[in-house]
Amino acid sequence: MSRFEIKDKVAVVTGGAGGIGTCISQAYANAGAKVVVASRNQENLDKVAAEIVESGGEAMAVVVDITKPEQVDKLIAATVDKYGSLDIMVNNAGGGSRMQKAEDTPYDEWVRLIDFNLTGTFICCMAAGKQMIKQKGGNIINISSIAGTKGNPGMLHYSAAKAGVNSLTNNLAFMWSGHNIRVNCILPGLIATPLLRQYKVIPPDTDKDGNPVPRLSLPPEPEEVADLALFLASDASEGITGEQIPIRRWMRSERHWE
Repeated sequence: MSRFEIKDKVAVVTGGAGGIGTCISQAYANAGAKVVVASRNQENLDKVAAEIVESGGEAMAVVVDITKPEQVDKLIAATVDKYGSLDIMVNNAGGGSRMQKAEDTPYDEWVRLIDFNLTGTFICCMAAGKQMIKQKGGNIINISSIAGTKGNPGMLHYSAAKAGVNSLTNNLAFMWSGHNIRVNCILPGLIATPLLRQYKVIPPDTDKDGNPVPRLSLPPEPEEVADLALFLASDASEGITGEQIPIRRWMRSERHWE
């Protein structure tokens, strides 16, 4: 078997019912993994799981609010009960908000984004980590953002939460290395998700004259994030832990303060 395969491994993907999470779930299933797709919307989850099964893969849909420890514990228990183990935990669930001045950031919105992006990831890491310690090994992949390294003017709370995810990843990689648990972090920049295309945030792939825009001048597709998540889930990356790996194009706004 290729070291780039994850055949028969068991993976949980939170935020798996849309955008990047759906692409990761599908990529894992196509690579032979048994995938537990998790999010808050049963209808959307069932659709993703059905598509995986129709394509010949194996999937289970579990509704979960990652900010509720008891629900996350049930997610991990349901996974182990059905498949016998938890090999890969992808903490993808999260989200941003509207842009605003720092001084206009409402307290309740600060709490909501910290809970959803940082506390939820912590809860999932704890639940997955306890199971992986029992198994004497596992692989955790946190989906953060370059906003956690360079900031994101207009979304103070989102940037702070993602910086926390980066630090959490680094600490857990060190603290769980003796249990053979790898913990890494993917830092997407602007990604051409269906939602951002809908909001017209993603630039067109042709210029004003109808000529194709060079590929490296356009934001990455969600499938490209999934490719990196697949690599980090495989044995080909077994020497990598505690790393923060960006996926972005060469756009000034992705790398520098404007």
